[in-house]
Amino acid sequence: MNPHGTGCLSAARTSVGSPGFFWDPHYVLLGVTFAGAPAAPDPASVYSGQQVLLEKTDGTTFPNGDAWKCITCGVPAANEQGVDTTSFTYPPPHAFPGDRRVLVGNGVLDCGPYQVSDARCTPGNTRIYPIELGGKPLGGAIGGGLTREWRLNPDGVHLGWNTEVPAGDFFDEFGSMGRLVFDQAGRRYDLTDVSLLFNRAPDYQPYVVRPGNVLTFNPAGMVGEFRGWSADGRSALGIQSYESDSIDAWETSLATGESRPLTRHAEYTDPMFASPDGRWLIAEEVLDSGRLHFISGMPGIPPVTDQLPSTAYVSGIRNNGERRFFLPYLVNAATGASAQVNPGADPNWNAGADPVWLADSSAVVWAENLVTAPDCGGAHPLPCPVSTEPGGRHSRVMIARFPALPASTPVPPAPVSDAVPWGTPYTVGQPFPTRPHLPAGTYSLPGAVCGTATVVITTDDTDALITRIEVGYTGFDNDGSDIINGTESIARDSDSAISAVTWHENLTLTGRHTGAKVTSPDGLTLSPQVMDSDFQATGTMTTTIDGQVYTQPGNGD
Repeated sequence: MNPHGTGCLSAARTSVGSPGFFWDPHYVLLGVTFAGAPAAPDPASVYSGQQVLLEKTDGTTFPNGDAWKCITCGVPAANEQGVDTTSFTYPPPHAFPGDRRVLVGNGVLDCGPYQVSDARCTPGNTRIYPIELGGKPLGGAIGGGLTREWRLNPDGVHLGWNTEVPAGDFFDEFGSMGRLVFDQAGRRYDLTDVSLLFNRAPDYQPYVVRPGNVLTFNPAGMVGEFRGWSADGRSALGIQSYESDSIDAWETSLATGESRPLTRHAEYTDPMFASPDGRWLIAEEVLDSGRLHFISGMPGIPPVTDQLPSTAYVSGIRNNGERRFFLPYLVNAATGASAQVNPGADPNWNAGADPVWLADSSAVVWAENLVTAPDCGGAHPLPCPVSTEPGGRHSRVMIARFPALPASTPVPPAPVSDAVPWGTPYTVGQPFPTRPHLPAGTYSLPGAVCGTATVVITTDDTDALITRIEVGYTGFDNDGSDIINGTESIARDSDSAISAVTWHENLTLTGRHTGAKVTSPDGLTLSPQVMDSDFQATGTMTTTIDGQVYTQPGNGD
């Protein structure tokens, strides 16, 4: 039905993947899923399955009349051996400086002397080389961990990724960085000089203990889950708690390990991308969706109970199955001030991961998916909407331009050092480090402005896990405007790394805002199934801010 004979996109949800960066601002990369291709030898047979497009952003077209060019369609099988072609829609594609090579799936597409936008870049002269770590293709299980979420450094030399690591019945996750080295004989890229973006030393933990059992918040090594790079490639982007039960974006220097928050009280964010001029961040947050207000909405609470840790439990609330509550936010990288890019948008269309900037820092692009069954309709309070997009599609790609932001010329940064002085050198097969925690004891935590908190930490018999954290606040003010009083606690329901977790909250807020955060007498208990995005709770938690009451979603909603 496509008059140009260049394929049709699937109408299914997530058929449009995450957009990707291209150094020429007239283009953006996009992973898509084609459907309905005729059989070979029809020329259109190549438009099948997951592929990567180069999409025009300026209203012009390629010589064939399309606004896009498929850069992976029709590449001979011999030219892409070892590459997972089923991962072209995610992680996001990303062009190397010069636009002659592109990270696609777990490989590097190479068009030799031609930019991929050039008509002379054809399937016949395109090669896609696999990326290997420790002799195995990136992605899947390597060295006892699951490699995922890789992102190309803007220097075009280094790659970052996450490794999920089993730890008993639960898991941990470590950000990593390595250098991409091309092996001509092996027809592949190897990741060398690998470092974990993690350090067990107390100086790189969220809280440190000072003399007198005084706790101090310590913004260093705040990578958590690795999410990308700063514009100059010298810092890693990651997510960690900034305030209690609010998971925010952080920028951590590769040279020093020092961290600074990019968002402040996003409630939850992880998809993000720094503008090439370094002035902005596009971050997908749940802030104004209302999804997490009941647990994350009160400002000014320090991230103490988060040290259980509770991050995975909070992050599991952000979705309802495949229904996402992300909204795109423009964030000032210097101040953290943010504004929703598309206020008033249809809430049935949910932002997907990840967004991207055009190379001149004048516009952002993101994908959206329409909520579908089983995550709407039936027992859910939300009925399933009917798509009004062409062909009844359930995925689409959006662009937002900022006329007030001056366009700039993108300049690739110089390669960063292979060494991460504060990180942990890593060789595939060596044991992953264990994550330390605050020792059992009673501590004081002074407010940055005034007041204090008393913190009591209890661990299990082997000191392997924190089992309970209790906090009492007296006139606690961390920001000069929000004053916290009252008590809160969090506890595992069993002495196990995988356990249901129970919060008790009885807090009041005064100052810039007034409010309260309270739980039912038995507290709020969340299921241990933290990775299922299936909210299952007993008890209640309610947060009231300036008279507005926020309650939790229903179980399964």
